[in-house]
Amino acid sequence: MAVRVDGVKILQETIALAQLASDIRAWGQELGFADVRITDVDLSAAESGLAHWLAAGCHGDMDYMASHGTKRSRPAELVPGTLRVISARMDYLPRDAGDDWRERETARLADPRAAVVSVYARGRDYHKILRSRLQRLAERIEAAVGAMGFRVFTDSAPVMEVALADKAGLGWRGKHTLLLNRDAGSMYFLGEIYTDLSLPTDAPTSAHCGQCEACITACPTGAITGPQRLDARRCISYLTIEHKGAIPEALRPLMGNRILGCDDCQLVCPWNKFAQRAVLPDFDVRNGLNNATLLELFAWTEDEFDTRLQGSAIRRIGHERWLRNIAVALGNAADAGLAGDADIVAALWGRAGHASALVAEHVAWALARHGAAIA
Repeated sequence: MAVRVDGVKILQETIALAQLASDIRAWGQELGFADVRITDVDLSAAESGLAHWLAAGCHGDMDYMASHGTKRSRPAELVPGTLRVISARMDYLPRDAGDDWRERETARLADPRAAVVSVYARGRDYHKILRSRLQRLAERIEAAVGAMGFRVFTDSAPVMEVALADKAGLGWRGKHTLLLNRDAGSMYFLGEIYTDLSLPTDAPTSAHCGQCEACITACPTGAITGPQRLDARRCISYLTIEHKGAIPEALRPLMGNRILGCDDCQLVCPWNKFAQRAVLPDFDVRNGLNNATLLELFAWTEDEFDTRLQGSAIRRIGHERWLRNIAVALGNAADAGLAGDADIVAALWGRAGHASALVAEHVAWALARHGAAIA
């Protein structure tokens, strides 16, 4: 009889946890997440790949990638007691993006006067938005089950978010290393809740890239060195956001007019014809960053930069790197039919004596590209 009672109890608990997992998905969607899945914490299959990537130095000067030992690939070491990871994705393509959004983005890349900012960064800072909503989701779960151990993450700690989302079945890792979903492409953010609840897990999905290597071919700097292999040291997103020093001269001409981030591998991906629009207004374009010119943004003072980009993820790079990036793009305009353009040269001369040696060096390089080298 005891065995039977225990068996009934286990069955009841299993049913209750399955219902809770279903509720979590529904609650997540109410909070603006496109999908929510659950996985266990075994990332042993991804751990060796991370170790080799770090050993090869592909993380560049992102020292934080190597500073936490195995906590990144072993969630229970980062947050003791973690049994499951609730992985969520939130679409960020602006609500008013037309069906031709990829064609429009590609056209701007060909306009040497245009300042191209990665789509994800044109609205409000996703870190705060996702973290707040993940916290609300976790608190709703706790209200339903009682006290539980949990911690929320959004690109804010040593978490292998793509590996976890892949394992949870939110999508598969594409050849550009981003997560792909058959119904939504890759234009979304990921966030996680580490929890000590023994929730039922979701099954991973299969990969659907096939023989396509459009993303590898499209990478302007050759940073995608093979399927699912990225050398961050060559990646424009890394160079314009994470890298704090001088941008290697050999890579500058390859950056074109991309001043913060790079979407090229996503623009050519066939799956992004299914990219979904954001449900939250937070990801609507601010400061006209979908149509801004290089000269317009280069003219911002530090106070304007800080004020205009209040609440934006861009603000974290600071005005100095903002000017560094735009100077490179203005220099590259010389190779796109605007060599010696009076307005561009005048704007660069206006920053030639900048107090920052970093800015001054990139401005001098840009002037030289226009045949106006500083004596």
